[in-house]
Amino acid sequence: MHYQSILDDIVESLRPQLGRHGEVADHIPALARVPAERLGIALRTCEGEEAAAGDAGEPFSIQSVSKLFSLTLAMQYLGDDLWDRIGREPSGDPFNSLVQLEFEQGIPRNPFINAGAIAVADRLTSRGDAAAEVLALLSSLCDEELQVDEEVATSEMDAGYRNLALASLMKDFGKIDNPIPQVLEAYFRQCSIRMDCRQLARAAGYLCRRGKHPYRPDEAVVTDRQARRLNALMLTCGTYDAAGEFAFRVGLPCKSGVGGGIVAVVPDRLSLCVWSPALDENGNSHLGMEALEMFVAKTRLSVF
Repeated sequence: MHYQSILDDIVESLRPQLGRHGEVADHIPALARVPAERLGIALRTCEGEEAAAGDAGEPFSIQSVSKLFSLTLAMQYLGDDLWDRIGREPSGDPFNSLVQLEFEQGIPRNPFINAGAIAVADRLTSRGDAAAEVLALLSSLCDEELQVDEEVATSEMDAGYRNLALASLMKDFGKIDNPIPQVLEAYFRQCSIRMDCRQLARAAGYLCRRGKHPYRPDEAVVTDRQARRLNALMLTCGTYDAAGEFAFRVGLPCKSGVGGGIVAVVPDRLSLCVWSPALDENGNSHLGMEALEMFVAKTRLSVF
């Protein structure tokens, strides 16, 4: 399959729509300044073939896409004990909802909403520097040295009142072990890691390789069973309130972030990333979803 021409066609078809739909995230001041007129897409196959188009080489803040990789570390370290304090069901509520968290006594519905990712950060913080571990894992997976965007991290900490409320509520229910400022700093810093589409497509490669490292195939990042479970969680919970719509229209495990990035996985075939900063009402990239739907239509690759 000639992936490069497919990606070129997708970007060319969607380019006239740039800046016409959605809004960039404005609840984090540093993200509000990102130009909306950007679209990049990249992929890497299990055999190492790569293709990229548009703004695929422009770095952006990965935001909630980082939750996939912090969850990977937590599954490595804790196994099934991780699920003592975190659920595995779609939320049906906004990703930063306080109401559901209080009703369910401080146990987040899944690890991909904010409360769930904060709970994961807490478990990782009990072992050491959680944000540094996420950064090191991502650097290893994409085979490049990565950095935290310090401006975005500071902006998140300055504006993170809702996340502070979520962490405080979980702490009150006895579901957070470490000091809240330490946990939130880890969470904000992991969300502020800068990557481009090529790097994220490479980094997610272990999820299409049954858990094997994308550059060191003899090394397991997670077990085959854990890779299947990560993909399942991405499919059911990875795109906020739109997981059902993504499954219906795209049919691939996906994890999105309010920075405009979405990673997707075709098991045993490839991993890909699309980025466009303008978001829809659910906090997912508007053109990113369109691009993934076009990719599936053109390649006929789907888990269904």
